Amino acid sequence: MTRFAPVYRALGMIIMLFGLTMLAPLIVSYVYNDGAQTAYDEALGLTMLSGTLLWYRYRNCKRELNIRDGFLMVVLVWTVLPAFAAIPLMIHLGISHTDAYFETVSGLTTTGSTVLSNIDKLPMSINLWRHELVWIGGMGLIVLAIAILPLLGIGGRQMFKAETPGPMKDSKMTPRIAETAKGLWMVYLGVSVSCVLSFHWAGMSWFDAICHAFSTMGLGGFSTHDASFGFFDSPAIEAVAIVFMLIAGMNFGTLFLSVSGRSLRPYFHDPEAGWFLGITLISILVVAMYIWKDGVYPEFDTALRHSAFNLVSIATTTGYASVDYALWPIFAPLWMLFLSSFVTSAGSTGGGIKMMRALLLYKQVYRELLRAMHPNAVYNIRIGGQVAPQPILFAVLAFGFMYMVSIVSLTLVLSFTGLDIVSAFTAIVASVNNTGPGLGVVGPSTTYEVLEDFQTWVCIFAMLLGRLEIFTLLVVLTPAFWRK
Repeated sequence: MTRFAPVYRALGMIIMLFGLTMLAPLIVSYVYNDGAQTAYDEALGLTMLSGTLLWYRYRNCKRELNIRDGFLMVVLVWTVLPAFAAIPLMIHLGISHTDAYFETVSGLTTTGSTVLSNIDKLPMSINLWRHELVWIGGMGLIVLAIAILPLLGIGGRQMFKAETPGPMKDSKMTPRIAETAKGLWMVYLGVSVSCVLSFHWAGMSWFDAICHAFSTMGLGGFSTHDASFGFFDSPAIEAVAIVFMLIAGMNFGTLFLSVSGRSLRPYFHDPEAGWFLGITLISILVVAMYIWKDGVYPEFDTALRHSAFNLVSIATTTGYASVDYALWPIFAPLWMLFLSSFVTSAGSTGGGIKMMRALLLYKQVYRELLRAMHPNAVYNIRIGGQVAPQPILFAVLAFGFMYMVSIVSLTLVLSFTGLDIVSAFTAIVASVNNTGPGLGVVGPSTTYEVLEDFQTWVCIFAMLLGRLEIFTLLVVLTPAFWRK
């Protein structure tokens, strides 16, 4: 596999860079003496040593990465890094490799599913590490890496195009791809700091504010408490979370342009933003009215509060919970999971097929209906005032097909293992959409710890499939990819 030697050289550098991110929990562990110091010492040493050896072995293999290299790099990063991230969990918590790998894949893919219980009693450094993984995965570790690795002689355009979702693949917000990555991360960092300050102002401790800001901006849903946001039972904290979840659910490219131009005008030209906010707000009102009329909450204000927080959380694929919404009438949680399939914008930290693809699919269906009535008429599909090219439409149709096939196939696999259909279906939907909690035995009041090892690996595959938007992973799994 010497033809992929430059990929392995770059991967070694990224592993070393990832090892440096362990310094934060390591320092916290030493400062607060939480007992996890040895775990981080060993994890940091092993990670840095592995990255160094891999880089040293291929240090002389220098060339620009091509498209095939980019796909392989992305898949390797998102499968290899969680293995190193799992080391502290295995050493200190004594959990199996399967559970530890599930937890770290869940973090880096910003899914937010967990196999851990008694989270309130976890060492501070372990909780910080879990949330840091979500924050890093939110924008994509590769986007961070390509802002730094060009300085070491590695170009990053192919990695960026393979990893980032939606329109950002083909548009450059600044002339150089590294400048784009830096700009995105500066905006991401700035909004994250604002989120920390807002959570602390609303009543969280500094540690909880930092952890939940990481999880909110990454739309990951990890919490430092078993009861998630139900632990705080604070309308002010929930309101802050709603605002920042909505921000993180929209295109960060649009936010970048808005901040750099000091104007909200880019949002008015963003074809996804209006649909994202409109569908979310209408759904909040519908679900609030539904659970209020059903008698779940005697007062509409209470129903509106819990509907707003939990619906935004699930729709944006965050996965927080302030109450056990699985106890609501079945329409409400199913509608929330349905929203998680398409509501978030392309270029956001959310999962699902993204609003851009959903709009293109809707417009394509509508065009086919018109063509059935007027076969000779010519109809162009427009998004944001621009005609969508046919190759993009074909790609979106293929993606939609594979999205449905993936969910149905993986649901059948889980059902074959004996899991009930509600738990199997919602676990796969939540995993592919990187949402976190499902329903049934994997609902918001439980964890994925109840799954058998094989079922856990199926969910791991589903999370990676969703985070890499299906085709990036499937391309590497095809025999044609490995042919010379």
